[in-house]
Amino acid sequence: MALDFPSSEWVAAYKDAINGNAAFKAAHKDWTHGAVAMVVKADPALGLTEDQGMLLDVNQGECRNAKLLPASNPEIQGAPFIIVAPYSTWRIVMEGQLDPTKAMMQNKLKLTKGHMPTMVKFVTASKELVASSTRVETSFRQ
Repeated sequence: MALDFPSSEWVAAYKDAINGNAAFKAAHKDWTHGAVAMVVKADPALGLTEDQGMLLDVNQGECRNAKLLPASNPEIQGAPFIIVAPYSTWRIVMEGQLDPTKAMMQNKLKLTKGHMPTMVKFVTASKELVASSTRVETSFRQ
């Protein structure tokens, strides 16, 4: 069954896909920089009335927790890394059509909090996060 993106169910399945990805575990083993929040901008036309944040508590190749929260939530705002983009951009990233690092360099994904050189150091891990997202059967809003 396809899961709605973004939803709590989708985020839970994404966590499982990340933890089931041996290539992510290897590429991310040195990450000790804290959680990453991926914020989907509000789009009322798609039924997204407020910015939503997917908080990934990632550490040394493991996703310890993942949850969907309003982007204004202190947990999202307190994440060491926050990446923001409209729904349409997240969709093409999550479908594997746009490289996440390239998208950040082109300012399509905006790193609004965090250290860009640290993100660049973990390019392979970022690609494996995307690979994990493609393993979640997803229903995208039209």
